Amino acid sequence: MSLNIVLEQFKVDDFKLYFELVSDESVMEMITERALPLEEAQTDFAKLLKNNALDLQCGSFKIIDGDTGDFIGLAKLEIEELGSVTAELGYMLLPEYWGKGIGSLIAKTLIEKAQQRNQLQKLMAIIDPKNSASRKILTNNGFESVSFEYFDGLPGEILELKLHR
Repeated sequence: MSLNIVLEQFKVDDFKLYFELVSDESVMEMITERALPLEEAQTDFAKLLKNNALDLQCGSFKIIDGDTGDFIGLAKLEIEELGSVTAELGYMLLPEYWGKGIGSLIAKTLIEKAQQRNQLQKLMAIIDPKNSASRKILTNNGFESVSFEYFDGLPGEILELKLHR
């Protein structure tokens, strides 16, 4: 199966798609260990939009099936501020798209996007230590585990990839 995906930055009228993703318990199990309620999702989406305004090439993107136009999930290449040398890579897929190679394709696409940004020197990703599928995708793309920390009381493994070697 050849995958034709398109990444489009989330816009203000995309909240319904975002909420479809973050309100799904199975999607959020390895992220927050719970689905997000409406108010929390609205607050998070407002932050996402503010971050997207920093740089049109970075931020959070809708993953769209280029053939059908269907919403697949979220991909992020997020910087903290303009000129950041590190970006966070991440993705969330609706369950019906799991196990189809989309996570690997998204990781490769985001790495290529990051390599085109000369100021970016490093990518980092935070995963649930139990998420072996995401760890495999990241390590297959050159990421290395650097530490284990807690985020909002939940365990996280930080992986990094140095760019422009």
